[in-house]
Amino acid sequence: MTPSDHLPGRSYRAVVTNRVRSFAPLLLLTTLVILIGITTRGFLSVETLVGVVADTAVLFTLAAGVTFVVILGGIDLSIQAVASFSSVVIALMLPNAGYWAFPVTLILGLFIGAFSGIVHVRLRIPSFIVTLATGGVVSAAALLLSQARSITIGARGREFFKWSTGTNFGLPDVIFIGAVTALLGIFVQRYTPFGRYSIAIGAGEAATWASGVKVDRQKIIAYSLSASFAALAGILLAGRLSSGSPTLANELLLPAIASVVVGGTAITGGAGGIERTVIGALIISVVRVGMTFIGVNIFAQQIVFGIVLIMAVAVTIDRTKILIVK
Repeated sequence: MTPSDHLPGRSYRAVVTNRVRSFAPLLLLTTLVILIGITTRGFLSVETLVGVVADTAVLFTLAAGVTFVVILGGIDLSIQAVASFSSVVIALMLPNAGYWAFPVTLILGLFIGAFSGIVHVRLRIPSFIVTLATGGVVSAAALLLSQARSITIGARGREFFKWSTGTNFGLPDVIFIGAVTALLGIFVQRYTPFGRYSIAIGAGEAATWASGVKVDRQKIIAYSLSASFAALAGILLAGRLSSGSPTLANELLLPAIASVVVGGTAITGGAGGIERTVIGALIISVVRVGMTFIGVNIFAQQIVFGIVLIMAVAVTIDRTKILIVK
């Protein structure tokens, strides 16, 4: 039973519906794997499945951060820009700064997220406007730093990435990084005041204000986490591709948000979690790999993700929180 099941005024029918929805993504993932495995030769091989999970680790890291914001009832449209910017920063800093480049890049991501959060709560500007503008600023900064070109990470730089590009126990290290990220996210959401307040804010911000919770502080923390996770995703992408680019993560915004919503986190907030985003990211990755196997163009895949996102929102949205659709 999720924390939202205990909220006052929830009927038995609503609780049952919520619990059924929580199992739907896992059922969908299982069904997709079986169907694609039956229709596509080689999909169920160990090598292919490990590759799917490895690819999912980066997407999940990006989606995990924005999950904190969506649970509040907000949205962060700057994550792909932050990830691309981080790939540029890490590629430029590694030759001179070495391992120090990693914490510096993560801290930059943290500051970017904190900036978005502060502007959002202090100026009372909708989150999608603030993060869209922040994303534009960060994208421009990445273009300026990189001089609008891809920056190759040389052999010396790749040595610093062995922690994310190697293998252990026969599995790519990025899978273990994704697992640690998931455990950290679940711990923060389930066992810290921030996590509990986030659910409460998403379910009813006015009531949470009235109970004495410092809502603005929780929102700033959420946006800071979102951008920090995006920075980590950018670092992982740079390591896997041995380069940084101002457009490296541009195609990941839609799949990341789709991962959150398909996993069962309501776009209106108050219900969901990191563990659901794990399933959602796996669903998106399986769909992506399935389309690649049958020869769907990579740009056409964005059409599919868009349709999936619309369908997922239609199923998970709590219309009682939106009296007028604008």
